[in-house]
Amino acid sequence: MAQGKVESIQVSPEAEGAMVSVKEARAVPGRGIEGDRYFLKHGTYSKKMGPDREVTLIESEAVEAAARDYNLEAEPRDTRRNLVTRGVALTPLVGREFRVGPVRLKGIRLCEPCGHMEQLSGKPGIQKSLVHRGGLRAQILEGGVIRVGDAIVVD
Repeated sequence: MAQGKVESIQVSPEAEGAMVSVKEARAVPGRGIEGDRYFLKHGTYSKKMGPDREVTLIESEAVEAAARDYNLEAEPRDTRRNLVTRGVALTPLVGREFRVGPVRLKGIRLCEPCGHMEQLSGKPGIQKSLVHRGGLRAQILEGGVIRVGDAIVVD
């Protein structure tokens, strides 16, 4: 059983708005993270809703490696992902179920970085630096409140 933890939680209530760190957030099946732009259907890509758009995760280690390898000053919020993790590899979770605190998720597909993310972050080169390490898109199977520090458990 692999285990990591939630290092931070980010939401943005508006499309293209700044990401805001919160200590906890409610995950709602079929909707996403309460208070986030995609939950509110205000996101830039809200017309493409689907289970792979409910919640996004990224490894803090990937952001640190990208910053180091490309000499960037990048922070996890620059990636515009909802959950920043530590201590668990996310790529192997595609097609698998796992828990984040009381919430059950299913990894749907990798969350490759896009030019829109780079533009909004104001960090030239961040898109290239995160190719194949941009995180995971997941579906919420069982909802609940996710908190910073919650365990991520993969059976």
